[in-house]
Amino acid sequence: MESLLLENAHLRMRISPQGGALLGLESLRFQRPVLQAPAGEVALFPMLPLANRVAGNRFRFNEREIVLPNHESDDTFFLHGDGWLNKWRVMAVAPERCTLQLYSQLRCGYDYEATLEYKLTDGTLNAELTVMHRGTQPMLYGCGFHPWFYFTSQCRAQFYASGCWPEGESHLPLAWQSSIPNAADFSSAQYGEDAWLNMGYSGWNGCAVIENDVMRVTLLAQTPYLMAFRMSGGAFLCLEPQTHPVNAHNLPGQPGLQVLGQGDRLHFSLKIVVEKG
Repeated sequence: MESLLLENAHLRMRISPQGGALLGLESLRFQRPVLQAPAGEVALFPMLPLANRVAGNRFRFNEREIVLPNHESDDTFFLHGDGWLNKWRVMAVAPERCTLQLYSQLRCGYDYEATLEYKLTDGTLNAELTVMHRGTQPMLYGCGFHPWFYFTSQCRAQFYASGCWPEGESHLPLAWQSSIPNAADFSSAQYGEDAWLNMGYSGWNGCAVIENDVMRVTLLAQTPYLMAFRMSGGAFLCLEPQTHPVNAHNLPGQPGLQVLGQGDRLHFSLKIVVEKG
């Protein structure tokens, strides 16, 4: 797979224009992986023009029914949009940063230009995503990032949330609840359970920490919505900041989604900070 190498004294990563994805992120200082996906996956990818799934693969907007396209990587849903499936154009590349660009036009009304920048600054990865709507009719947008953090039984994760949406049929959320199951409650640092977890959180304070015996990894993003995903036997924990909860398109008020007219922009960013534990 074609890739770009970004590296400084602290971090090294490879980026693929296919999907605008990180293939891996490692700490040179601590000689440990930071982001590492199981075989067949990538270590981080952007989610746009929506994140996760929409019930029925459709929603209503401006008195119209928007039917999302069939997804080549999912039989039922327009899963995570199409940004992670398309090849991005490399606009600029330097030893510690690169800029990618993507144009996408879909029959359902999504018509956008996206710019994605990855930058290393000392022990920090910065990822910046900007989406501009090009269509003449307004459209409803959301986005996010899907990182796979290296996570073993020697690791602990901690973040605050005020409530959650447990997983229901077809991986869609059940009703929101303020009570978070113990295995999914990371308000105190824990490993949790080596079991399937696909949970949406609300009231996230924008900070999550993963620690092991030598280093601390901090995820920072300005959104109250976070997804957590893991599978039994996998040495990973996905913590996915996104602008909206799963199926927000069909929730009252369509929380976290943004209406973009022609030329309007949606911006989203995250930081991953690696330091001594």
